Amino acid sequence: MHMRTKKWARPELQACPFFIDSIKGPDAEDGVLKGTWRKRFADPELPLHLEMGCGKAVSTAKMIADNPGVNYVASDLSADVLGVARRNIVSGCGGNPGNVQLLMADICFVDKLFAKEDAPERIYIHFCNPWTEHLRHEKRRLTHPRQLMQYRKFLKENGEIWFKTDDDVLFDDSLIYFEMCGFEPVTLGRDLHRDGFGPNWVSEHEEKYMAQGVPIKYGVFRMKPEVQDFDPTRFHLKRGV
Repeated sequence: MHMRTKKWARPELQACPFFIDSIKGPDAEDGVLKGTWRKRFADPELPLHLEMGCGKAVSTAKMIADNPGVNYVASDLSADVLGVARRNIVSGCGGNPGNVQLLMADICFVDKLFAKEDAPERIYIHFCNPWTEHLRHEKRRLTHPRQLMQYRKFLKENGEIWFKTDDDVLFDDSLIYFEMCGFEPVTLGRDLHRDGFGPNWVSEHEEKYMAQGVPIKYGVFRMKPEVQDFDPTRFHLKRGV
């Protein structure tokens, strides 16, 4: 998400008790956060959910407020975006909610941040960049096998990935990715609001697409214990002429 520079964002984040900087801060060293996530919450025993790309956290704040019995790690790359996210979370959930950690990270390398003992039970991937302009950009997708195989390293047994997108190409390609990487669909559809799928926390992106009449594609995918042997870093889809 691109946003104008907000000079107040980084100072507010640095003063925030639930903000973690894995890029420039004291937790920036590879592997230092692994195995530490549970103890960062008021109740370490609660289920742990991870949001990949929370943006301004419009929907994240609603989700956190509705689910005090779940711990959340909400991640994004931009300090400016996360500054707005912090304000939205504080507005909706209070000054220091005990069940959220706001993480600044390059989530393309998420396996350097989480370990099996962290064991999140659910990962949210909502309205990520579809990278459909050029096929060579396919590996940047958060649902690409290179990424999905990273998630398998730390996702809890039978854990789930919740996926939403407005993009038909990304959705169709992702169905192939999920199958290859050992994630079976539990729920699947091409028009979330018509189908009445829930619970569903509506983000700023989703509101925009709803107003335009764009159907939201969605799926819940459960991780199976076994997966075929292949090199995800070298995988790319072959398209017909």
